[in-house]
Order: sequence, then C-alpha cells, then structure tokens
Amino acid sequence: MQKDLSELTQSLIAAAQKAGADHADAIAVQGESSRIEVRNSALEHAERAEGVDLGLRVLIGQRSANVSASDTRPETIAAMAERAVAMAQEAPEDPFIGLADPDQLAKDWDIDTLELYDPSAPPSPEDMKDTALRCEAAAAANSGVTQVDSAWAGYSRQSVHLAASNGFSGGYARSSIHHGCTAIASTGLDMERDYDGDGRVFAADLRSPEEVGTQAAARAVERVAPKRPKTGAYPVLFDERIASSLIGHVMGAANGAAIARGASWLRGALGDAILPDGMTLTENPHRARMPASRPFDAEGLPTSKRDVIKDGVLQNYTLDLANARKLGMDPTGNAARGTSAGPSPAVWNLELSQGTQSRDDLIAEMGTGLIVTSMIGSTINPNTGDYSRGAAGFWVENGEILYPVSGVTIAGNLRDFMRRILPANDARTYLSRVVPSLLVEGLTLAGE
Repeated sequence: MQKDLSELTQSLIAAAQKAGADHADAIAVQGESSRIEVRNSALEHAERAEGVDLGLRVLIGQRSANVSASDTRPETIAAMAERAVAMAQEAPEDPFIGLADPDQLAKDWDIDTLELYDPSAPPSPEDMKDTALRCEAAAAANSGVTQVDSAWAGYSRQSVHLAASNGFSGGYARSSIHHGCTAIASTGLDMERDYDGDGRVFAADLRSPEEVGTQAAARAVERVAPKRPKTGAYPVLFDERIASSLIGHVMGAANGAAIARGASWLRGALGDAILPDGMTLTENPHRARMPASRPFDAEGLPTSKRDVIKDGVLQNYTLDLANARKLGMDPTGNAARGTSAGPSPAVWNLELSQGTQSRDDLIAEMGTGLIVTSMIGSTINPNTGDYSRGAAGFWVENGEILYPVSGVTIAGNLRDFMRRILPANDARTYLSRVVPSLLVEGLTLAGE
C-alpha cells in the first residue's frame, strides 16, 4: 500500500514536539527491490523486498538522538518520539548540532530535470531471469571460461521525503536497474575470475547483457597464468576501472568530518596544490540520470555545482552543517543520512579533468611498469596519506603488455604522488564518477 511520505514525516515532527523536543527532522523512505541470480542455466536465487522505513532526529537544546522504525502506525510514531526525547535528554551536549536556518533552505527545484526515476514498467521476474541467462550465455561462449560463477539482474525504486521543524519539506523518487556476471577461467589453483556489470537509472541506457557477459569472460581469461614482477620503483597505470579509487581517497581526506577530527592528510590544505597544475575535480549534483544527483541534501540545503580542486589547488572541503560550524566555514550542501543515523558529509557526482592522450598512448609512454586493473585490501594512514594496496593487472615492457600480474603491493604517499598523475582520455562519462585512467611515475612495487 502506497504511503503518503510527506504526511508521515509531518506526523513524526508533530509527535516529537508533543513529546518535548525543541526541534526535529524526519525522513521517510518507501521502496522495493528485486534480484534474480542464475547459475548453469537455472535459477539460483530470487529475492524481493519492500517496505517503509522511518527516521526521526530530535534536538533538545544542544543534545540530540536518532531513532528509526519500519512500522507506520500512529502508536509507533508516538512511541518513537517519546523514546527519542528520552534518549536526547541523556545525550552529551554538542555545541555544533542544529537545524538549518530558514534562509539557508532550498526553496525552488525542478526534480524532473534530474531524471532520477524511470517511469517505464519495472522488469518482471521472468524478464530479469532472461537478462541474467543472456549474460551467462555470453560469458560461457568464451572457450577460455571454465565456469560462470554467477549472473544476475536487479531492479529497485524508492521514494524519499525529508521534513524538519524549520519549515523544510521535500521529496523525490529514484529508480535503479542493473545486471552483470562473474566468469572463471582455468581450473584448480590456477583459477582466475573477473566480472563486468552495468547499472543505470533508465533501463534504456543499459549496455546489453551480451556485451556485459562477453566483457566479463574476456577479463577473466586474460588474467590466467599471472606472474610477479621484481620489486622496485616503476610507473603504474591505474586502469579507468579502478582509477576513481584514488579520487575517492582524496575526497575521503577532504571530508569535513575527518578534517574536524584532525584525522586527515588534507587538514589545513585549503589553497594547497593537490593535483597537477591545470587539473580540476568538479562535483555536480545536478547531472541528469545519475544515481548520486539530488536537488537538496539531507538537511534541506540546496545542492550546487562546485570545484573541489581547481587548477590543481584544493578549494573547499565536503561539509554538512555541524562540521561546517566546527570549522567556522559555510556548509556545501553535502549532508547525507539514512533512517538510523543523523546527517554526515557525503560526495555527489564527481568529474576529473581528462587528458589528451589515450590509454594506449600512456602505456607506450610508461615503458616498463604495471597496469592495475583490480585491487584488494587497503592500508592508508589517514593522517599522513601513506598508501599501500594489493594489486593485480598486467606487466608492461617497452610499451607493450607482456603478461598478467597478481600478488603485488603498491606503495607510496597520496599527497606526493597525486601531484604527479597523468590522465588519459578514456573516462566513461555516463558514470557518477567520471575518472580516466591515471599514470603515476615512481611508485614502489613489492613483488618477487
């Protein structure tokens, strides 16, 4: 049964104020999701979930508490409010919490321009099974594949509404559809696996199941019989598939919560050169058909396009209200929250400047080194930026790919080597994070 999420959030706020809260905000999420998995041409797993989740945050002076529930009955809402108020009365004071001032709130937005929801009918279980089977068949058609570990298709849609006692009220709906598969090549201890998948807001934008399955198989087969290169310092090309992880580390360090805690290698770095001269990292929460797009954040502040890094120089941090107050800065409209916790800073869509050279050009230019296509584990010192990760990929000599590689560790310092990245021009512009392959000179590889 479809619920009026706006009414539910207003009921939560009214109940909180009746129970003794000075201020409150509430979030209501109603959604459904389905997923089908197949193996060996037969149904392996099917699941479906639907429901409504409620989250309530109350503020009493400078104390706060958050409660959540999945029951929308009036008596449950009343009990949530009473419990939250009782919890807040026992919570420690925080001088930085508080709702947005009314003049800070988003007031006008056109949700239709963001195209967050596909109005076409959702796929039936039969449709999803057929998609997964087509992925599996395409992967199995590669003679080097010994097994398709799994193939899947899924769909979800949800409606979200946020309201607060400062007068804000707003909501939107979003949808997501995806499919993919994992292929295995060789046997026994020599087995290698890899995958491919695609997820979009609109079903019409998806790559075909055949393309996805074929790509997953090709990736698995080319990883067979890996070797370990000699330990040393080499250039490393982070393939476009995983290059965005480097930008993720930068954005993690520029997160206002980490900065406020003093646990970031970018603390005090505003105005410092972080990337090469001329390179810009832009956040744009208003890109159409992007799952990370939104007209306002979880505190009702308007979202806007911003250059996090411009011409290589760090311009601002990612801030919600509380952390902006701690740092004496303006919020950036980047608060995110679920139903079970209060707001915290999060990043929306990102785009890094692309270069003029192709991936193949960079491979030829690197001479001898490593192309990284997958990574495992992560040891990153948040205070210094020291970086160490396990990696697999391909070894290059004289600008030519010679053989697959696995079991190596890459090490360096993010603050140091992010200044030396050289971008290719191969970023996929339909992703939420548009980041090309990135070549880094002189990283340490621990191999044989």
